[in-house]
Amino acid sequence: MQRLIDRLGPNGPYIALALTCLLGWAFKAHCGAGWTWSEQYITGCYSDAVPFWGLRGVAAGQIPYLQARMEYPVLTGALIWAEGVLARVIGGRGADAADFLNAVVLVNAMLAYVVLELMRGAGVGLRRQYGWALAPPLVLYLGHNWDMLAVTFAVTAILAARRGEMVKATALAALGGAAKLFPVLMLPLLGLTALFRAGRAWPRRIRDAALLVIVAVVAWGAVNVPVAVLAFDNWREFYAFSRERGGTAASVWELLAQFNWWVTDLPTRNFWSFVLFAGGAATIVAVGWRRHRDRPWLLFMPVLAWFLLTNKVYSPQFDLWLWPMIVLTGTRLRAMALFLLGDLAAYFAEFWFFAGLDGAWPSATQADILAAAIVRGAAMLWLIHGAIRDPAPRWIAIPRPSTPPPEDRPIPAG
Repeated sequence: MQRLIDRLGPNGPYIALALTCLLGWAFKAHCGAGWTWSEQYITGCYSDAVPFWGLRGVAAGQIPYLQARMEYPVLTGALIWAEGVLARVIGGRGADAADFLNAVVLVNAMLAYVVLELMRGAGVGLRRQYGWALAPPLVLYLGHNWDMLAVTFAVTAILAARRGEMVKATALAALGGAAKLFPVLMLPLLGLTALFRAGRAWPRRIRDAALLVIVAVVAWGAVNVPVAVLAFDNWREFYAFSRERGGTAASVWELLAQFNWWVTDLPTRNFWSFVLFAGGAATIVAVGWRRHRDRPWLLFMPVLAWFLLTNKVYSPQFDLWLWPMIVLTGTRLRAMALFLLGDLAAYFAEFWFFAGLDGAWPSATQADILAAAIVRGAAMLWLIHGAIRDPAPRWIAIPRPSTPPPEDRPIPAG
């Protein structure tokens, strides 16, 4: 493996990512714009882009929130509108859902390249670069939804924090929260980084932490407040939908209910989901503090993993939120491999379950989903354990060189 990496050289990850994105496009696009005989579930080619083309005014070019309802945060709504424009450029007057899917894949592929370039610029080792460039979750989810925008914000924020640029990291994490909610989980960790920075007096630390709060509010508000003022009901739909949503097939809460282990109503599920997440996240930070008190932002990956485990909704593409953070900060290779196996198993178990509901084959049961969720959950707990106990990855500990290495010099693989 190392010999192959050396032979491909520093541009190898670019080639690998191109192949991965091509596979991701083929995986979703082979079904076309219309689905028959539950093929979207049987083959796994389901994409939110296909039904969304005819919903929320995308095909008609309506402006999200102002002219059409939108169930996503503001920046994702803007991205969907822009991709709708691109789809009409690609397909002309006859543009359809297939053109929209192609536009979604194209934009997500560009964002995947941005993430790779960010990793390379930060001095991330070649093996970790290949961990992103050859990521199976990219094949599964490149054309599935619009998560890559928030992923890009989150990765950029983590790398800014690594450089000590806390204001920039906070602004990026807040903007990521205006695309999908999960980057907001980084904000308390950035605040702790400022509040407990060594070598500074407490008044200075408090001022720095307060500044980050202001930056987060201003950054998030800059893109949300204008839309909320002009179209409050449509703007709040995402937040109302999140609160009122019951769960998904692979979430721990839905599995507990399906097997009659713990059946709860929605308010109770919302309450305990929050309590378990808050308590677990606090424990992760407390236990990981001894190892990572100089870099609390390193605990974002285990906190995010715990959030996914305790959240009432666990859609398949949520694994794409976590994987780049695992690539950047993960320390247990076997746990990473087990997570990928669990992700693949959970993906097809869930969609084959839907196929079975339609009377199609192959089909899966709730027991199959449970088995896949156990594999994935065990991997995530293993990753959490490693993140709070192991030293930071080597690329984080090594100062960034002032000049890039020559093209013919091998780049460290760690």
